[in-house]
Amino acid sequence: MTTPRSVLVVVAHPDDAELAMGMRIREHVLVGDRVRVHCLSTGGADIGDGAARRDECLAAAKILGIGGYTFSPIPDTRFTDHRGAINAALFDAFAIERPDVVYTHYPDDQHLDHAVTGEEATTVALREAADLIHFRSPYSRNFEPNLYFVGTPDLLADKQAALACFASQQQLDMTVFGGLTTLAYRQHVHHRVVERFPNGANGAEMFRTARQIVHASVP
Repeated sequence: MTTPRSVLVVVAHPDDAELAMGMRIREHVLVGDRVRVHCLSTGGADIGDGAARRDECLAAAKILGIGGYTFSPIPDTRFTDHRGAINAALFDAFAIERPDVVYTHYPDDQHLDHAVTGEEATTVALREAADLIHFRSPYSRNFEPNLYFVGTPDLLADKQAALACFASQQQLDMTVFGGLTTLAYRQHVHHRVVERFPNGANGAEMFRTARQIVHASVP
Protein backbone atom coordinates (compact mmCIF):
# COMPACT_ATOMS: atom_id res chain seq x y z
CA MET A 1 0.00 0.00 0.00
CA THR A 2 1.34 3.43 -0.96
CA THR A 3 2.00 5.81 1.90
CA PRO A 4 0.01 9.06 1.47
CA ARG A 5 2.19 12.02 0.56
CA SER A 6 2.02 15.72 1.25
CA VAL A 7 1.68 17.61 -2.03
CA LEU A 8 2.10 21.37 -2.37
CA VAL A 9 1.20 23.28 -5.52
CA VAL A 10 2.67 26.80 -5.71
CA VAL A 11 1.10 29.19 -8.22
CA ALA A 12 1.10 32.85 -9.06
CA HIS A 13 -2.61 33.48 -9.59
CA PRO A 14 -6.05 31.99 -8.92
CA ASP A 15 -6.94 29.33 -11.53
CA ASP A 16 -3.27 28.60 -12.43
CA ALA A 17 -3.31 25.29 -10.54
CA GLU A 18 -6.65 24.09 -11.89
CA LEU A 19 -5.77 25.05 -15.44
CA ALA A 20 -2.35 23.41 -15.47
CA MET A 21 -3.03 20.29 -13.43
CA GLY A 22 -6.64 19.93 -12.32
CA MET A 23 -6.72 16.26 -13.27
CA ARG A 24 -3.43 15.50 -11.53
CA ILE A 25 -4.59 17.25 -8.36
CA ARG A 26 -7.79 15.23 -8.31
CA GLU A 27 -5.89 11.97 -8.82
CA HIS A 28 -3.54 12.80 -5.93
CA VAL A 29 -6.58 13.31 -3.71
CA LEU A 30 -8.25 10.09 -4.85
CA VAL A 31 -5.20 7.98 -3.95
CA GLY A 32 -5.10 9.54 -0.47
CA ASP A 33 -2.46 12.24 -0.81
CA ARG A 34 -2.88 15.50 1.10
CA VAL A 35 -2.96 18.35 -1.41
CA ARG A 36 -2.50 22.04 -0.64
CA VAL A 37 -2.34 24.99 -3.01
CA HIS A 38 -0.54 28.21 -2.18
CA CYS A 39 -1.37 31.15 -4.42
CA LEU A 40 0.99 34.11 -4.19
CA SER A 41 -1.67 36.62 -5.17
CA THR A 42 -5.44 36.91 -5.18
CA GLY A 43 -5.41 38.23 -8.72
CA GLY A 44 -5.62 41.92 -7.81
CA ALA A 45 -3.08 44.60 -8.65
CA ASP A 46 -3.52 46.14 -5.19
CA ILE A 47 -3.25 44.48 -1.82
CA GLY A 48 -6.76 43.71 -0.60
CA ASP A 49 -8.22 43.11 -4.04
CA GLY A 50 -9.36 39.70 -5.21
CA ALA A 51 -12.00 38.56 -2.71
CA ALA A 52 -14.16 37.20 -5.54
CA ARG A 53 -11.30 35.24 -7.05
CA ARG A 54 -10.38 33.85 -3.64
CA ASP A 55 -13.94 32.56 -3.31
CA GLU A 56 -13.68 31.00 -6.77
CA CYS A 57 -10.54 29.14 -5.69
CA LEU A 58 -12.27 27.77 -2.61
CA ALA A 59 -15.22 26.59 -4.69
CA ALA A 60 -12.88 24.82 -7.10
CA ALA A 61 -11.03 23.30 -4.13
CA LYS A 62 -14.24 21.60 -2.96
CA ILE A 63 -14.66 19.94 -6.35
CA LEU A 64 -11.07 18.70 -6.59
CA GLY A 65 -10.73 17.83 -2.90
CA ILE A 66 -7.89 20.25 -2.16
CA GLY A 67 -7.30 20.19 1.59
CA GLY A 68 -5.94 23.71 2.00
CA TYR A 69 -5.91 26.79 -0.22
CA THR A 70 -3.79 29.67 1.08
CA PHE A 71 -2.89 33.05 -0.35
CA SER A 72 -0.25 35.74 -0.10
CA PRO A 73 -0.95 39.43 -0.80
CA ILE A 74 1.59 39.89 -3.61
CA PRO A 75 0.21 42.43 -6.11
CA ASP A 76 -0.66 40.91 -9.48
CA THR A 77 1.83 41.78 -12.28
CA ARG A 78 4.34 43.17 -9.76
CA PHE A 79 6.12 40.03 -8.65
CA THR A 80 9.53 41.26 -9.83
CA ASP A 81 9.34 44.05 -7.23
CA HIS A 82 8.48 41.73 -4.34
CA ARG A 83 10.95 38.84 -4.46
CA GLY A 84 11.85 39.20 -0.79
CA ALA A 85 8.21 39.00 0.27
CA ILE A 86 7.63 36.05 -2.05
CA ASN A 87 10.57 34.14 -0.60
CA ALA A 88 9.33 34.75 2.96
CA ALA A 89 5.77 33.76 2.01
CA LEU A 90 6.98 30.51 0.48
CA PHE A 91 8.96 29.49 3.54
CA ASP A 92 5.82 30.13 5.60
CA ALA A 93 3.72 28.03 3.21
CA PHE A 94 6.23 25.17 3.27
CA ALA A 95 6.33 25.28 7.07
CA ILE A 96 2.59 24.50 7.41
CA GLU A 97 3.44 20.92 6.47
CA ARG A 98 6.76 20.15 4.83
CA PRO A 99 5.77 18.73 1.42
CA ASP A 100 7.02 15.51 -0.11
CA VAL A 101 6.18 16.75 -3.60
CA VAL A 102 6.09 20.30 -4.96
CA TYR A 103 4.56 21.41 -8.24
CA THR A 104 5.09 24.90 -9.60
CA HIS A 105 5.43 26.96 -12.78
CA TYR A 106 8.23 26.20 -15.23
CA PRO A 107 10.60 29.15 -14.66
CA ASP A 108 11.03 30.01 -18.36
CA ASP A 109 7.72 31.80 -18.95
CA GLN A 110 6.60 34.89 -20.85
CA HIS A 111 4.46 35.99 -17.90
CA LEU A 112 6.83 37.58 -15.39
CA ASP A 113 4.67 36.57 -12.42
CA HIS A 114 4.87 32.94 -13.54
CA ALA A 115 8.62 33.16 -14.11
CA VAL A 116 9.30 34.69 -10.69
CA THR A 117 7.05 32.14 -8.98
CA GLY A 118 8.81 29.28 -10.73
CA GLU A 119 12.25 30.60 -9.83
CA GLU A 120 11.50 31.36 -6.18
CA ALA A 121 9.47 28.21 -5.54
CA THR A 122 12.20 26.11 -7.15
CA THR A 123 14.84 27.65 -4.87
CA VAL A 124 12.81 26.86 -1.75
CA ALA A 125 11.63 23.43 -2.90
CA LEU A 126 15.13 22.18 -3.64
CA ARG A 127 16.00 22.52 0.06
CA GLU A 128 12.61 21.72 1.59
CA ALA A 129 11.06 18.92 -0.51
CA ALA A 130 12.16 15.64 -2.05
CA ASP A 131 10.42 15.85 -5.42
CA LEU A 132 10.07 18.96 -7.57
CA ILE A 133 7.93 19.00 -10.69
CA HIS A 134 7.25 21.91 -13.05
CA PHE A 135 3.96 22.19 -14.91
CA ARG A 136 3.33 23.91 -18.19
CA SER A 137 1.55 27.25 -18.10
CA PRO A 138 -0.11 28.77 -21.18
CA TYR A 139 2.92 31.07 -21.61
CA SER A 140 5.73 28.59 -20.88
CA ARG A 141 8.71 28.75 -23.20
CA ASN A 142 11.11 25.98 -24.23
CA PHE A 143 9.08 23.49 -22.21
CA GLU A 144 10.00 19.88 -23.01
CA PRO A 145 7.87 17.54 -20.91
CA ASN A 146 9.27 14.31 -19.52
CA LEU A 147 6.22 13.35 -17.47
CA TYR A 148 2.72 12.89 -18.87
CA PHE A 149 -0.30 12.41 -16.65
CA VAL A 150 -2.98 10.72 -18.76
CA GLY A 151 -6.37 11.21 -17.20
CA THR A 152 -9.81 9.71 -17.57
CA PRO A 153 -13.11 11.22 -18.72
CA ASP A 154 -14.15 11.55 -15.06
CA LEU A 155 -10.95 13.40 -14.15
CA LEU A 156 -11.33 15.71 -17.13
CA ALA A 157 -14.95 16.42 -16.12
CA ASP A 158 -13.79 17.29 -12.60
CA LYS A 159 -11.16 19.63 -14.01
CA GLN A 160 -13.70 21.34 -16.24
CA ALA A 161 -16.11 21.70 -13.31
CA ALA A 162 -13.35 23.29 -11.23
CA LEU A 163 -12.46 25.72 -14.00
CA ALA A 164 -16.14 26.64 -14.36
CA CYS A 165 -15.94 28.08 -10.82
CA PHE A 166 -13.81 30.93 -12.15
CA ALA A 167 -16.71 32.88 -13.61
CA SER A 168 -14.77 36.15 -13.39
CA GLN A 169 -12.27 34.91 -15.97
CA GLN A 170 -14.03 35.31 -19.26
CA GLN A 171 -11.02 34.00 -21.21
CA LEU A 172 -11.41 30.51 -19.72
CA ASP A 173 -13.26 28.87 -22.60
CA MET A 174 -14.00 25.37 -21.34
CA THR A 175 -14.29 23.94 -24.84
CA VAL A 176 -10.88 25.30 -25.82
CA PHE A 177 -9.10 24.14 -22.69
CA GLY A 178 -10.80 20.78 -22.78
CA GLY A 179 -9.54 20.38 -26.32
CA LEU A 180 -6.02 21.36 -25.34
CA THR A 181 -6.05 18.76 -22.58
CA THR A 182 -7.25 16.15 -25.02
CA LEU A 183 -4.52 16.96 -27.55
CA ALA A 184 -1.69 17.76 -25.13
CA TYR A 185 0.35 14.60 -25.44
CA ARG A 186 -0.09 13.96 -29.16
CA GLN A 187 2.67 16.35 -30.22
CA HIS A 188 5.18 14.56 -27.99
CA VAL A 189 4.18 10.88 -27.75
CA HIS A 190 4.48 8.60 -30.76
CA HIS A 191 1.15 7.29 -32.05
CA ARG A 192 2.37 3.70 -31.61
CA VAL A 193 2.59 4.38 -27.88
CA VAL A 194 -0.70 6.26 -27.77
CA GLU A 195 -2.57 3.41 -29.44
CA ARG A 196 -1.76 1.18 -26.45
CA PHE A 197 -3.40 3.59 -23.99
CA PRO A 198 -6.56 2.22 -22.32
CA ASN A 199 -9.99 3.21 -23.59
CA GLY A 200 -11.02 6.68 -22.46
CA ALA A 201 -7.44 7.82 -21.84
CA ASN A 202 -7.70 10.75 -24.19
CA GLY A 203 -6.58 13.69 -22.08
CA ALA A 204 -3.20 14.55 -20.60
CA GLU A 205 -1.40 17.16 -18.53
CA MET A 206 2.30 17.65 -19.11
CA PHE A 207 5.09 18.18 -16.60
CA ARG A 208 8.85 18.35 -16.36
CA THR A 209 10.47 16.60 -13.42
CA ALA A 210 13.24 18.72 -11.93
CA ARG A 211 14.08 16.20 -9.19
CA GLN A 212 12.71 12.88 -8.01
CA ILE A 213 14.15 10.91 -5.11
CA VAL A 214 13.49 7.17 -5.00
CA HIS A 215 14.42 5.08 -1.96
CA ALA A 216 15.28 1.40 -2.14
CA SER A 217 12.67 -0.95 -0.73
CA VAL A 218 13.31 -2.25 2.75
CA PRO A 219 13.95 -6.05 2.71
